[in-house]
Amino acid sequence: MHYRHVSVMPEKVIDYLNCRPGKIYADCTLGGSGHTRRILEKIVPKGLLIGIDQDKDAIKNAKKILKPFEANVRLFHDNYANLGSILSELEISAVDGILLDLGLSLHQLENSGRGFSFNKNEPLDMRMDIDSDTTAKDIVNTTDEKSLARIFKTYGEERMARRIARQIVSTRKHKPVLTSRQLSDIVISAYSKKGAGHHRIHPATRVFMALRIAVNRELERLENFMAGVSDILNPEGRLCVLSFHSLEDRIVKKNIKALEKECICPPDFPKCVCNKQKLVKSVTRKPLTPEKEEILINPMSRSAKLRVAEKL
Repeated sequence: MHYRHVSVMPEKVIDYLNCRPGKIYADCTLGGSGHTRRILEKIVPKGLLIGIDQDKDAIKNAKKILKPFEANVRLFHDNYANLGSILSELEISAVDGILLDLGLSLHQLENSGRGFSFNKNEPLDMRMDIDSDTTAKDIVNTTDEKSLARIFKTYGEERMARRIARQIVSTRKHKPVLTSRQLSDIVISAYSKKGAGHHRIHPATRVFMALRIAVNRELERLENFMAGVSDILNPEGRLCVLSFHSLEDRIVKKNIKALEKECICPPDFPKCVCNKQKLVKSVTRKPLTPEKEEILINPMSRSAKLRVAEKL
């Protein structure tokens, strides 16, 4: 299996992750293991890398790519939201750095055969973890029109959400929607009926993103992870998060701000009774973005934002 992926902002990520020899780091979204290998090069010979991915293809690829470092690596087919449980299994209380890359890999788009891309004619699956229960096909063919529109609007910020949902429900009355090509054609048809004209991006972009988020419960898992991340970081340990759309970035930003806050008592209280302490500090007040040169080489990086926080 050839697993193709290009790591985003690799130099910035490794620099801000502050990798040090002998320390423990978690790459919670292995992807093509590009970031992972760079981390290992910085922490050997005595450091430990915990690698997680919910895509079995990524785990298989990591075993090959990271073979020279196998003594320093522990790999887990799991979701990053379960990092706390994984650390408990390893009898590790906290780590010195965590990397979260929330983007799709090129492999998932081009070679997974799971219908992530509207440019391909593949089964409408979109599961990152093929052991999970719900597929995009299930959602598209069984969800009521109002709920479908809500998914497209909430997760995809799709302005034509209601019209597209209506078109899907109308189509599936005659035959089920089984492939990525069928779904893409339905979305294009909904736009065409509206006379929407020229599009800066493909009309199906937001619908496919919304379905992928719903299938993999991406925002729910990110919220849960961010709420407890300070508990599994050592003092001076860093969290680096690469997000690729505004919904993800909003969650990361909001949670870092919450962890930075001290007293949260009402302003009319004469003294603090909540005893809340500041847990982290932002290392990047504004998100870092790729340079123009990187975007030219790797167009998938164009929407990336990197936020970094440090445990106090």
